[in-house]
Amino acid sequence: MPRQPRQRSKSDTYHIMLRGINRQCIFGDDDDYIKFLELLVKHKEGINSIIYAYCLMSNHVHLLIKSDNISSYISKIASGYVYWYNWKYNRIGGLFQDRFKSEVVDNDDYLLAVLRYIHQNPINAGITDNIGEYKYSSYNCFVNSGKSNIVDVAFISGLLSQKQFIVFHKKPSSEIHIEINNVRRINDDDARRIIKNICNVENLVDISALEFNCRKSLLRAIKKEGLTVRQIERLTGLNRGTIFNA
Repeated sequence: MPRQPRQRSKSDTYHIMLRGINRQCIFGDDDDYIKFLELLVKHKEGINSIIYAYCLMSNHVHLLIKSDNISSYISKIASGYVYWYNWKYNRIGGLFQDRFKSEVVDNDDYLLAVLRYIHQNPINAGITDNIGEYKYSSYNCFVNSGKSNIVDVAFISGLLSQKQFIVFHKKPSSEIHIEINNVRRINDDDARRIIKNICNVENLVDISALEFNCRKSLLRAIKKEGLTVRQIERLTGLNRGTIFNA
């Protein structure tokens, strides 16, 4: 079956996701993350590209980019990184799964929503409770120095002040963006069993009555089993913010 043509953004702005083949890790150590960021910078000028946000996770990458030739830009980054990775780890073959995924971003409101979603990836993955503690996202470019050789801080700062930016990022994302599907899909029957076993309850609605810190710890454990925020919300009746912030 032929590939569907990539949807074109009127603003040339896209949310991009690259994932490791078979969901394998694509970053082995700090040098790998740094190399990928170097390639972002190296190729953006030659292809007239602007980076608004990034987040490098262990087995996938999120980028928010404006480019009039997004396919060429991502291809140069990906091929350069694969060459580096294969040389470093003495391997051959591909590293990224299929072609990159893209989502059109055609207005400022949606751009900010995608930017927040990208920066909140480490929280959603249960890696940290504090976005600012994660080293390999662009979040701190906006809240600390306000300067970066990678992202266009000025453009985003023109939409949100630093204080507004921080407050905005404390709110859970409700939008649906590119699906990562890093974990296996869990049906609702299995999900109910997982929740009941972890929380030691007969009825899922009883979770809302648990002590705050206890419930927060249990929700973290549930999310680590691969249940999505939406699925937990639907099955337990807890609100999205409570689950997201656990």
